[in-house]
Amino acid sequence: MKSNDPEAERAAAIGHRIYKAVPQLGRLREQVLMGDVWKQPELSLRDRSLVTCSVLAAQGKYDEMTVHMGRAVENGVTVDELRGLIVQVAFYAGWPAAMMAGKAALPLLEGP
Repeated sequence: MKSNDPEAERAAAIGHRIYKAVPQLGRLREQVLMGDVWKQPELSLRDRSLVTCSVLAAQGKYDEMTVHMGRAVENGVTVDELRGLIVQVAFYAGWPAAMMAGKAALPLLEGP
């Protein structure tokens, strides 16, 4: 994934380093998560991205959100839908989680 967000690029680069250092984790990501789970027909890539971003936001996983929010837009989620996701998270996962999600999405929300 190529992004204009330096934090997302940094998080992705660290992920790649981890997968190289822990090959089994990288293999599971490629073969199981990306090669199977993300290809299941029950949800579209767009919907999987919304679910993934919501769960990451609820858990406060900032680095992962920076990567997945950009990927969500690539998968058809609109910036307005990300705004809606952030508000929804505020009431179901807490205000700090929503603020963290907003921070992760800020480069997308503010635009180029």
